[in-house]
Amino acid sequence: QVQLVESGGGLVQAGGSLRLSCAASGSIFNINAMGWFRQTPGKQRELVAVVISDGSTNYADSVKGRFTISRDNAKNTVYLQMNSLKPEDTSVYYCNVDYCSGLTCFRDWGQGTQVTVSS
Repeated sequence: QVQLVESGGGLVQAGGSLRLSCAASGSIFNINAMGWFRQTPGKQRELVAVVISDGSTNYADSVKGRFTISRDNAKNTVYLQMNSLKPEDTSVYYCNVDYCSGLTCFRDWGQGTQVTVSS
């Protein structure tokens, strides 16, 4: 099992920036992808950004050009740089990791960090 610890959330004014971090520890091997999701009350959890093991990235349309995901393999840490934040970005952000152990694959989640963007 992989443990994920997130940090960097908070309150920011519209147009501001925040950087989220997620450090992974535990049985870390064969990580396929690490990413960020977000969820607001009454809505489904949605993908924000993901970085695949080959370094490729994918973003939700709503954050393209504003958010950047990156990964430090040496530190087993994934980052989400969020610029030009909008009130609609307000949500709880969750880090996740997809990995396999033998023939079994898993998805683990962080505890979530609140991001609030004021208008």
